[in-house]
Amino acid sequence: MSDRRDKLDKFPLKTALPIAPERIDCTPENVEQGLARLVLSLIELVRQLLERQAIRRMEGGSLSAEQIEQMGEALMKLEGKIHELAASFGLSAADLNLDLGPLGRLLDDQR
Repeated sequence: MSDRRDKLDKFPLKTALPIAPERIDCTPENVEQGLARLVLSLIELVRQLLERQAIRRMEGGSLSAEQIEQMGEALMKLEGKIHELAASFGLSAADLNLDLGPLGRLLDDQR
């Protein structure tokens, strides 16, 4: 047991863990912006999924020309509104692409 303890003492926990902020700077403005970033990121993810589904349906021939036009217009308006809301919170499009660590980025950058 003593041998194990000696090894642990030689390898302090602070060096084993990545450096993390000791204190989270949390103000009402930061909380609001952080929540807006999370919500808008999720809405953008859903918008991209809807866009891909619309493309699949369009390529599959299951949509009329009128439906294609309506979906395209709705998706464009939604994208514009997302960017408008992001700008009102001081966020850029890049801010909405959350880093999920080993999973990568949240949003598809292939545009």
